Amino acid sequence: MTPNTTLPGGRDHRLDIFRGLALMMIFINHVPGNVFEHLTSRNFGFSDAAEAFVLMSGIAVGLAYSRGFANGPLLDALLKVWRRAGKIYVTHIVITAWAIAIIAAGIVFLDTADMVQKVNFTRLLDRPLAAMIGIPLLTHQLGYFNILPLYFVLLVISPVYIMIGQRSRLALVMVAAVIWFIAGTHRLNLPNYPNPGGWFFNPFSWQLLYAIGIAAGLEAKEGRKLVPYDGNLFAIAAGFLVLSLVWVKFRLGAFPGSGTLPFFISGYDKTFLALPRLLHALALAYVLTNMDAVTRLLATRPFKPLELMGQHGLYVFAAGSVLSIALQVLRIRYETTLLQDAALLMTGILIQYWLALLLSYVSPKARKAAAEKAKAQEDLGGHAALLRR
Repeated sequence: MTPNTTLPGGRDHRLDIFRGLALMMIFINHVPGNVFEHLTSRNFGFSDAAEAFVLMSGIAVGLAYSRGFANGPLLDALLKVWRRAGKIYVTHIVITAWAIAIIAAGIVFLDTADMVQKVNFTRLLDRPLAAMIGIPLLTHQLGYFNILPLYFVLLVISPVYIMIGQRSRLALVMVAAVIWFIAGTHRLNLPNYPNPGGWFFNPFSWQLLYAIGIAAGLEAKEGRKLVPYDGNLFAIAAGFLVLSLVWVKFRLGAFPGSGTLPFFISGYDKTFLALPRLLHALALAYVLTNMDAVTRLLATRPFKPLELMGQHGLYVFAAGSVLSIALQVLRIRYETTLLQDAALLMTGILIQYWLALLLSYVSPKARKAAAEKAKAQEDLGGHAALLRR
């Protein structure tokens, strides 16, 4: 059995690495048409990097914010979560503004009008006033800029889920599962004004995966696993991953009997987080976190850049979103080769890594650690001088 590498109150390096890997795959997938997107996780199972991102976000919230709700004061704990939500909101508005500028520049200077429909830019042209209402309300979202609005809503409701989870992990998951089922049954979603329909990532559905992540984070905070290792369960989860891989690779289509079952139970719908996608994400997390070989591999030096990117996930994601939309504009205007795509994507990933590296030096925690190291060296030098006397 794989030991739990998250100490009470500690940080699991695997979470940062997996988050960094998910961010890298999201960046590659957000530049559609390149060969390398065929190597990302969505080609090997029912779920993709978005499910991993939401699950890990829930785990991180359970780890980071639960102590305040346990020890109080309650208002401070609430404000801590909601300040983070406010940061997510501001980040989304800023990168959306940059995306609008980049797309508009492409249309004006590079004649890339073909991109308008691909990224849900039409309403900004034919109904600009309505679109300007929808953008700050988060109801109008550009294509490929849908995850942060979901994360914002999930963070806003996080305090309720944390407080339920602190009393009962099972109750938390059951409440979230009931909401997921009702949303799928009645197609509940948030409005997509000024377009018809609802959000691409439906918060009523995706909150289930997030809630499971919070429950796992609460358990990890106390040095336990939400679902302890069991050989039979591990075999079932691994078998489901193999089934999913075969199903996707051979394009086997709908499940037998799916015509009589609700679409969110037997289908692959992403908006309502269909059951096969949900189970695949959970099975993948269970298998990967219970393999000693994976834990040892992630502790090696080549994964340090991914860990660093995961530690600064919001800024890396924001930079990757802006870079990906710029690359979309560029690739619509100019036909790129395999080597050119490789160079462009690698440059984008390196920029995100350099940003994370810069943030690791200028962050308050990094400055504090550097100051403590300098103080320790100064004290050591002082002791050495006294010894020489």
